[in-house]
Amino acid sequence: MNTNLKTVPKVSCNSCPIRHRAVCARCDADELSVLDGMKSYRSFAAGEAILWRGEPFSFVASVVTGVASLSKTLEDGRTQMVGLLLPSDFIGRPGRHEAAFDVIATTDVMLCCFERGPFETLVDETPHIAHRLMELALDELDAARDWMLLLGRKTAREKIATFIELLARRSNTETPGRIADLRLPLTRDHIANYLGLTLETVSRQFSALKKEGVIDFSDRRTLSILDLAALQDATGNDSDGGMIT
Repeated sequence: MNTNLKTVPKVSCNSCPIRHRAVCARCDADELSVLDGMKSYRSFAAGEAILWRGEPFSFVASVVTGVASLSKTLEDGRTQMVGLLLPSDFIGRPGRHEAAFDVIATTDVMLCCFERGPFETLVDETPHIAHRLMELALDELDAARDWMLLLGRKTAREKIATFIELLARRSNTETPGRIADLRLPLTRDHIANYLGLTLETVSRQFSALKKEGVIDFSDRRTLSILDLAALQDATGNDSDGGMIT
């Protein structure tokens, strides 16, 4: 674990931007009060390691702001990014003592952290938290299955469109008919690694979507979705997955 992590003053659970999506989403006032007494905030700069694979879990946490990557390094040194952690996603598994992946901050990240032992005790005593953890685990399983489909069957265009829609679906920047200032948490080289594409293909697909009026860029890392329906069509999914919330 990064020993240079920075602590951040706590904020009220009721003021938390992920309150209704995080592990505490189903908690009542008394349960929130217990969690509030246990939590601490920690921040990590872009590029810093949050956890290394095989490292003991000293804490579990919810991502409050920012994006982190999950990756594994093979024996020959090759590294494969296998997932992203977005706001409200949970780091750690009650009952498991070591990290299964490297967890790296790809942007500046703030975590709401709980010491592992007391949190595991609270899970045993609090059905609302245990239920929400199960929901988050099942959501993660569904996402992994969707990712198998994306990597195994989707075209380059469908991969890029699905990636953009994923970020939009988890953002809080929606305005009617347009999603503005959606910040890409990864460089194009990292996006290529994540999606199993070449850098040239990623740039080509972004350019094609921009030329068609589906998206627009204000700089290389900031885009607006101009035509959400067209983007959803470009994902190759049978349905649009519902409204972005």
